[in-house]
Amino acid sequence: MAHPIPGHARMLPGCFALLLVLGGCSRGPVTRPSPAAPLASAIPRLGFTIQAGAFAQPENAARLAERLQALGLNAVYYASAPEGAPHRLYRVRFGDFPTREAAQARAESLRAAEVIEAFYIVAPEPPPLGAGAQDESGTRASLVATANNYLGVPYLWGGTTGAGFDCSGLTMAVYRLNGLQLPRSSREQFVRGTPVTLEEARKGDLLFFTTNHAGTVSHVAIFVGGDSFIHAPKHGRKISRERLNAYYRGHLVGVRSYL
Repeated sequence: MAHPIPGHARMLPGCFALLLVLGGCSRGPVTRPSPAAPLASAIPRLGFTIQAGAFAQPENAARLAERLQALGLNAVYYASAPEGAPHRLYRVRFGDFPTREAAQARAESLRAAEVIEAFYIVAPEPPPLGAGAQDESGTRASLVATANNYLGVPYLWGGTTGAGFDCSGLTMAVYRLNGLQLPRSSREQFVRGTPVTLEEARKGDLLFFTTNHAGTVSHVAIFVGGDSFIHAPKHGRKISRERLNAYYRGHLVGVRSYL
């Protein structure tokens, strides 16, 4: 199960998202690796997805997401505007289809079954044009903007209901909404990234911590620049922005990049 981050974490208000169940924040032990450990970095990009719903309350979007999850569809709900904006709506995005036609057919079948009503097919995020810094910087800025929109969501181990989701559910949701299939658990996320030092960390990279006194990965956060990160701390808390203070630096296991 997930291990708590100390209660001194500063919390910000808001409400935003949900992701599918595939495990918890600290699923499986991972021992501290060498900084030069040769780990895989490539993560696949999402294909076509389906967007549905326009709810004034996040709980209604959560219920739709849960129904889709029960049908085996990866679903995440998100806010269409920042916290505090007038007429803020919550929408649901789900699926991963190789073609627009496949996504359209699935959406039509779900509408016929009265699972969804109106829908929109979302085209895949275009891959970077090359190794250009401008393309990568845009992706990283988008990852941070998405993470900021999650501030205030309640923590929930496993991340399976409208109450919120856990630390690795947050990181997966942020990457998924930017067209990248990050694995679900913190353990899987850790081994799929390219190791970088804290000094080399860039916006959108993930920070991994040990909070279980065993030197194993048990928590993950999204680096947002400077000495700050966004994470889902523990049960009873909300997703918040934190600073890399002495505690977090002392419990840092490693930093991983996926771009």
